[in-house]
Amino acid sequence: MIKCTKVIQTVKTSEGLLTILKGIDMEIKQGESVAIVGASGSGKSTLLGMLAGLDTPSSGEIYLRGKEITQLNEEQRTQVRGELTAFVFQNFHLLDGLTALENVMLPLEVKGVADARANAKEVLARVGLQGREHHYPRQLSGGEQQRVAIARAFAAKAPILFADEPTGNLDTKTGETIADLIFELNSESNTTLVLVTHEQRLAERCDRQLIMEAGNFIGANA
Repeated sequence: MIKCTKVIQTVKTSEGLLTILKGIDMEIKQGESVAIVGASGSGKSTLLGMLAGLDTPSSGEIYLRGKEITQLNEEQRTQVRGELTAFVFQNFHLLDGLTALENVMLPLEVKGVADARANAKEVLARVGLQGREHHYPRQLSGGEQQRVAIARAFAAKAPILFADEPTGNLDTKTGETIADLIFELNSESNTTLVLVTHEQRLAERCDRQLIMEAGNFIGANA
């Protein structure tokens, strides 16, 4: 489902070249949930962006469902992301000028889904936002905004979900509720889940934990 081979990422700094990822090798199976954990600066969010096709590595290969994505141009990677992936971010990434319903509908309409409105309303109800569909992000709490983001991700029915600190901006109780929702929907849809988190309780709910330090994996917990 997801595979990367010898992935290296270097960036230029005022002090010279900095290697952020140091030859990453990994494989994630269909339907598996994997947490990438490690201290700030370990490279985990950079790796997630590479796996999701948001950026390209300096060298190495990344495969999503057998498709090698590192040699694709931006337009081609955008197409692959639209077909295969969905995202949940720490900062929600909702469009302020759209209602909750419209935020969920947007990627469905881009994909040409005929009944985008009905699908979006159904998923919003599933995440507990029935009656809040026509509220704008500024009218919703942080937890409600993340519910919209989760609804948007799962409405697309993508086979792979990437989540970057999905509970990072939420209080403990709300974070636990959001985590429950992610894992419930993930189980129902047999989505492959790859998440980055600092929260050990969230990581422990995944099938595997991959531990990063200084740009490479130093261990794994199952």
